[in-house]
Amino acid sequence: MGKIWRISGPVVIAEGMRGSQVYEVVHIGEEELIGEVIGLDGDRATIQAHEDTLGLRVGERIEGTGKILTAELGPGIMASIYDGLQKSLTSLMSGGELFLKRGAKAFALPRDKKWHFTPRVKVGDTLDEGHIIGVVPETELVEHRIMVPPGTRGTLKRIVGEGEYTIEEPIAWVEQDGVQKELTLKQEWPVRKPRPYKNRFDPSGLLVTGMRIMDYMFPLALGGKACVPGGFGTGKTVALQQLVRWAQTDINIYVGCGERGNEMADVLHSFTRLREPKTGRLLMEKEVFIANTSNMPVIAREVSVFIGITLAEYFRDMGYDILLVADSTSRWAEAMRELGGRLEEMPGEEGFPPYLGSRLASFYERAGMVECLGSPQRKGSLTVVGAVSPPGADFSEPVTQNTLRIIEALYSLDVALANRRHFPTINWLASYSLYAESTREWWSEIAPDWADIRASALKVLQQEAQLEEIVRLVGPEALPENDKLLLLCARMIREDFLAQSAYHEIDTYCLPKRAHLMLRTIMKFYELAGAMVNSGIPVSEIRSSPMVPRISRMKDIPSEEFEDRIAELWTEMDASLVGG
Repeated sequence: MGKIWRISGPVVIAEGMRGSQVYEVVHIGEEELIGEVIGLDGDRATIQAHEDTLGLRVGERIEGTGKILTAELGPGIMASIYDGLQKSLTSLMSGGELFLKRGAKAFALPRDKKWHFTPRVKVGDTLDEGHIIGVVPETELVEHRIMVPPGTRGTLKRIVGEGEYTIEEPIAWVEQDGVQKELTLKQEWPVRKPRPYKNRFDPSGLLVTGMRIMDYMFPLALGGKACVPGGFGTGKTVALQQLVRWAQTDINIYVGCGERGNEMADVLHSFTRLREPKTGRLLMEKEVFIANTSNMPVIAREVSVFIGITLAEYFRDMGYDILLVADSTSRWAEAMRELGGRLEEMPGEEGFPPYLGSRLASFYERAGMVECLGSPQRKGSLTVVGAVSPPGADFSEPVTQNTLRIIEALYSLDVALANRRHFPTINWLASYSLYAESTREWWSEIAPDWADIRASALKVLQQEAQLEEIVRLVGPEALPENDKLLLLCARMIREDFLAQSAYHEIDTYCLPKRAHLMLRTIMKFYELAGAMVNSGIPVSEIRSSPMVPRISRMKDIPSEEFEDRIAELWTEMDASLVGG
């Protein structure tokens, strides 16, 4: 046991801490605030406090736990709301408290709830780490697969029968090196240590988000890592919420890292009513929320991010496809900068610590598609999307630049598009995805001509950008007819395809096949209109065609009628445009 020697904001210097270890969790003061040892010098320890240190006094006791910071893993995670230290906010609020008190304690998983466990192995089986020994139906959408913890292997000597058990009751006994080890429904894992796997693969297959510009133009592969940078007012939070709402993954995890509390409250409120598109079940049944908002302890932002990624890896190891969204890593970086200043570390660019890039990489690099440990053989994926909030939308600042060195898909949010009320504000000229090739096979099963249509549309948008300077100088009427048609087609792609309302009942979510038919219709119009221009018909006449407003209303067509209505539209285009 040690004593507080000096306090500097979230940094506490303690005496009498000989025998402590770096990253050991300690309890600070009478309220037993949670902290981590981050430096040792003789019997003095530098402690990073994860809770507000206001009111602590020199001389108060500090007790080491002998453990490092871990996440609790087991049934009860799904539909949970945690703070940055994985305290259950639902449990804390059940006592009637409206505000989270400093030093408040709550288990991450309920201790008294019984779960229906069904064994999948028998006595005498040889078990390896990651082996699935049974299942628990946690929600209607998620089957919780109980796995042998990493580091445990041996012969199964005993297992309970099907029935109801708490997370702390023994359910299996494994003999390892002559010693029997009890297994429960719960396990723990250090949050800063990546969980092991058998093999790692390149990301493949499309992560369907329901957002046309992402799915079609800049696809994100399962197991990929992406960044969504954007200045204030560019719709970053709405875009991320759309991802968590509609991404067709098995489980979604939303980490609110330092963002405003009202945004987190809006997410939690909406998810109690929204339903999953495929099954019609409540979305909460496949979601996990970690709320470490701007009014919560600043230094706990780092832990909240690593708690989220550890939960995601745990479910990935069951063989699920997981999406983790962190909003935003800039707030985490600001916490690192504050801590570095308190520790009097040598600052890097703009005051951020020189290890900023490596800390960000330690988070993003835990994404991936893997072959899981144990039996039965299975694959799982973890896709990570991190938001960045550059001050003044300046993408040259250190957090954005360090993130760009790590990620492989960039969705750049544009202030100019936000001012024009074009949402999502993903700039099609500044964004990119390195997963286009790895998702080609997935797209070829739905739309064999996807790559050609996508390339043609992007080329039209790029040519439009090149013509903008000329248009500003001489006006659009001075352009050749072919260029006028190109501008018309580019406007249709922007307004009728890329623009998508998150609040429209039909347009909020767009399946990939529907997106392909929409863009294919616009490009077919461009092709037929091009033939008319070559035959001498002016673009002004083509612009007044009834096909133009018909195409603009494709967004409003209900899904069950869409393919038939598009087939009719194509027939009418062939008749009117070719005939014209």
